[in-house]
Amino acid sequence: MSLRQDRAPQGRSESAGLFTEAMSRLVSGVAVVSARRADGRPCGLLVSSVCSYSVRPPSVLVALARSSRTCRELDPRPGTAFGVHLLGAGDTDLAAVFAGGAEDKLTGVRWSWDDRVPRLLGVPVYLNCRAGAVFPHGDHVILVGEVGECVLGEGEPLVYFRRRLDWRLG
Repeated sequence: MSLRQDRAPQGRSESAGLFTEAMSRLVSGVAVVSARRADGRPCGLLVSSVCSYSVRPPSVLVALARSSRTCRELDPRPGTAFGVHLLGAGDTDLAAVFAGGAEDKLTGVRWSWDDRVPRLLGVPVYLNCRAGAVFPHGDHVILVGEVGECVLGEGEPLVYFRRRLDWRLG
């Protein structure tokens, strides 16, 4: 497959595949987004689309695939409480759990409730957030989370590149 696009635009499906391949080459951190479901149980999913959004107020932007069960369970809307956990280089097993399809992803995972948010223990960064804005767009929902609490730990980040979670900095 050629990644060069000097020619006339191609069909939508080919363009989508080309775009997906191009974005696989964007280095990103990996995070778990967690929340309390309507039935009171915890839920979470792995995301690679997370970034700093604003300093005043402290905010992060997170994109959730609408097709994910967790996104549907979370039912994101302004005011929704959620956690963002930036994973460390040693958290590949944790990443696999939250990328998977298990009904209860927190079974066997060290976590506790932080008010209404399931907080994973031992990760390098934890942000307790409340959705300030929710933007449906395409096949994703974009949450702008206003950060109420930020907890920093130790460790190098887990990095996602070319569809792999085993890249290391340095």
